[in-house]
Amino acid sequence: MKLLWITAAAVLTTLAISALHAPSQGSALGNSAPSPARLTSNRLAISQSGPVVAELFTSQGCSSCPPADAVAARLARDPAILVISRPVTYWDRLGWKDSLGREENTRLQRQYGDTAFAGANIYTPQLVIDGSAQGVGSQEAHARKQIARAGVIRARSGVTVRVARTADGGRSIALQGRPGTGAEVMLIALSSRETVKIGRGENGGRSVSYTNVVLDETPLGRWSEGRRAIVLSPDQLNTRGADRHALVIRRGAGGAIIGSALI
Repeated sequence: MKLLWITAAAVLTTLAISALHAPSQGSALGNSAPSPARLTSNRLAISQSGPVVAELFTSQGCSSCPPADAVAARLARDPAILVISRPVTYWDRLGWKDSLGREENTRLQRQYGDTAFAGANIYTPQLVIDGSAQGVGSQEAHARKQIARAGVIRARSGVTVRVARTADGGRSIALQGRPGTGAEVMLIALSSRETVKIGRGENGGRSVSYTNVVLDETPLGRWSEGRRAIVLSPDQLNTRGADRHALVIRRGAGGAIIGSALI
């Protein structure tokens, strides 16, 4: 089993970074992580800016991804963590076209690589925490440490996100704080669970389940400072196949996430 990488950097750079993260041949990813029961017993507090966002870049064509998809499902049990699964498209060439893959996910991951992580490699399974930290998605203990650190940063951000249901079934969103120039507010339509039987490629013959898969994203505009009110109509929350929506506030393309909510 191996981790898969994509990069514009030189081959030697790729090999050096792969050696740091890739397990030895035949090893099981995540074996050193504490048991799920022990991990989920110590829940985070949700800050006024919302849950910490954990974005998993995954692929049906990646043999190392199913353990990370399972970790994502466990993380999502904690209401202080907003898991978003973002299947990418660049491994479609391995013999199986990802049925959930979106070019927008691939583009965002590349933006993270270019912006947040200073030109670092992108790979699957990559877990990005609040747009500011990243690691191998199957390494659960490490992911939870990063999430805890991100939670401390969020608690000190001074950003407040409040969501209320309106009489017609829509949502009223109140934002307050100083997010900085160019913060983008996004509405993300999610499917809480998708199970796919993969016909070919590295996971051929397996059925893999995915948590909070992105189906659609809608920009709601920019927010610079002070207060901002956003009203979502019921139609905006009626995306085909979606059973939940998330609000994410990001400091520009590939930037840090400073606010969020699960709607």
